[in-house]
Amino acid sequence: MLDFSSDAPEGPDTLTQILLALRLDGVEYGRCVMREPWAVAFPAQRSARFHFVGSGGCWLRTAATDWVRLNAGDAVLLPHGSFHVLASAPDVPAVEIDSLSRVAVADNIYVVDDPRGAPNDAGADMMFCGALRFNLDALHPLIAMMPPVMLASDLAQKDATVPALLDAMEREVALDRIGACGILARLADALAASILRAWVECGCSDATGWIAAVRCPRVGKVVAAIHADPERGWTLPELADVMGASRSTFADAFTRTMGESSAKYVAKVKMFQARRWIAHDGMRVAVAAERLGDESEASFSRAFKRVIGHAPSAARGG
Repeated sequence: MLDFSSDAPEGPDTLTQILLALRLDGVEYGRCVMREPWAVAFPAQRSARFHFVGSGGCWLRTAATDWVRLNAGDAVLLPHGSFHVLASAPDVPAVEIDSLSRVAVADNIYVVDDPRGAPNDAGADMMFCGALRFNLDALHPLIAMMPPVMLASDLAQKDATVPALLDAMEREVALDRIGACGILARLADALAASILRAWVECGCSDATGWIAAVRCPRVGKVVAAIHADPERGWTLPELADVMGASRSTFADAFTRTMGESSAKYVAKVKMFQARRWIAHDGMRVAVAAERLGDESEASFSRAFKRVIGHAPSAARGG
């Protein structure tokens, strides 16, 4: 869980209020031992992907980026779980990750071995890879605006926690003690959260909209309130009261910061919440509409399609 200390004397700051409930939970992890030449393709998935290079090194490529070199001690987070390839060299043909043999060492931890190449573990490249799931809908503003690739090395200078966790993971790999995979999994959870925090706090300085609101205490307070209680029928006067401003001042500040009116933003947040209820909790469309204060299932469905892009029924099981 992302948990930030507060600089504000009156209580948690806006960043803390909005992100306090954000969790990135590990789904599964694999200790991958690869012998040159090798290349592995990771298909697109809903869960985020995480890779830590324990020894040796590799190259990373996504559908949208060219090859990037990763060295021992480097880590990368792909928050959208987009397709990518890891390889010992850019010209090596890739095989699907699921085609490699894997042996379970714990409930959600595996050892993945590539039988190709020379059988020399001492010279093999070792990665610790993971799949992690956000507890928020993929369309949540924070997740939607994340870049496809986050390199820990790019953020390490902005958050002292990042290099400290990288060092801890390197030591754990080098010692190779009993239970190392389990400890690496927990360190990976913390490192992924730290990468996200560093990006939000100082890695996305050119961002506007939601991140701008996070950094604007008065508007950010309103955004935090909306996300904390998406079922509430927020009105403009109520939101202005949260900000402590007149209706006109609030409306102007919110639209200028967020790039849209408060009414449109509230409607979007409600539909994000509805999509999660329907897709992950199996809630009936009529129940979701009622909980969000819409007496007409038909009008709710129209609003859902306008925001999400498809009918509520299509979200089930998504």
